[in-house]
Amino acid sequence: MKAVISVTGKDGVGIVAKVSVKCAECGANIIDISQTVLDEYFAMIMIADISALNMTFGDFVDHMAVIGKESGLQIHTMHEDIFNSMHKI
Repeated sequence: MKAVISVTGKDGVGIVAKVSVKCAECGANIIDISQTVLDEYFAMIMIADISALNMTFGDFVDHMAVIGKESGLQIHTMHEDIFNSMHKI
């Protein structure tokens, strides 16, 4: 199972590290990552393997949102099944 994690906000030191550490603490393995900085704004999309989470997926979503709020970022975590369903024609 996989999740799509999007992170947006003002650029700053350590954003990738903060999100990566939280994923690791929760048992999610980052498979792919793309990030960019546009002017002063940070944007990142991650694909994470969530098959070894040490909590429910709902709790993982909440943990990611909290780290985002604490860091002044928007972090949205979506299960791959929902993501794929939303993008089918």
